[in-house]
Amino acid sequence: MNRPVDSSAFALTRRQLLSGGAALAANSLLPKGAFAVEAHRFDHGSFDVTVLSDGFLTLPAEVLLPDATAEERLPILKRLGGDAAGAPVQVNIPLIRTGDELILVDIGSGTSFQDSAGRLAENLRAAGVDPAAITKVVFTHAHPDHSGATLGPDGKLLYPNADYVVSAAEWEFWTDRDFEKSQPEALHGFARGARRDLLAVRDRLRLVKPGDEVVPGMTVLNTPGHTPGHISLHLDGGDGLIVTGDAATSNVIFFENPDWHFGFDTQAETALATRKALIAEAATRKTKLLGYHWAYPGVGFAERKGAAYRFVPAS
Repeated sequence: MNRPVDSSAFALTRRQLLSGGAALAANSLLPKGAFAVEAHRFDHGSFDVTVLSDGFLTLPAEVLLPDATAEERLPILKRLGGDAAGAPVQVNIPLIRTGDELILVDIGSGTSFQDSAGRLAENLRAAGVDPAAITKVVFTHAHPDHSGATLGPDGKLLYPNADYVVSAAEWEFWTDRDFEKSQPEALHGFARGARRDLLAVRDRLRLVKPGDEVVPGMTVLNTPGHTPGHISLHLDGGDGLIVTGDAATSNVIFFENPDWHFGFDTQAETALATRKALIAEAATRKTKLLGYHWAYPGVGFAERKGAAYRFVPAS
């Protein structure tokens, strides 16, 4: 059974979110490489990983730092390239080659969110990859910045030859026929977008559970809280690689302040416990991490620093 949704986490309106990119676009504090098109490539075990950018999103201060005091907020927001109102976060999408498979983990927002994002398809082509060549798309969850590019403006699949993967719990949450009756109104817009994307690929959708393999050596991890069915992926090789999705939304905020909440976590306390456990175990095991909204390319390690952590980019 799903734990109750913390509706206060979604107090902002969809209009505020959609206008966020435009507000910061005029700001001189935009991060260097905000529209990064370069591809960061590395090998991990039997996997060839290329991190591509979908652009960036702007999140309000109250979403990024709901637990921080006013004095704590501004220095952190400036470090992220923002100002008192909010800050940009990158959108890092791994393209993973293994055997005959060409896999995207999440596909960005397309035209379904802020204008500063939706760059994945063009950056794929710049990297020499035809979107029609993608064989699998794995959704860590069905928020609009992760699944919104399922359909193009013409209503056709942007990745027409791919099979799609999502957790059974994520599917059940968003497609519940009684969703509007059982969940807060603040989530209804997100549910409409999730259903649009998931139902568009229903005939080629595989529902997975924790412990399942997507392909040999790529295992589904249970990382709930950001959404009830949020998953991450573990890739075999060396000390492991975890593609975290939104289990930890910032490599600055939540590494340095592991007890702080994130405003867009549907189940706030579950997400907090998941995040703390994930980072702690990664630090202990020296597991490489890849974060969706971390400073591009979002690949590195968690290193203990007192009662908290610091993010160490992979060399």
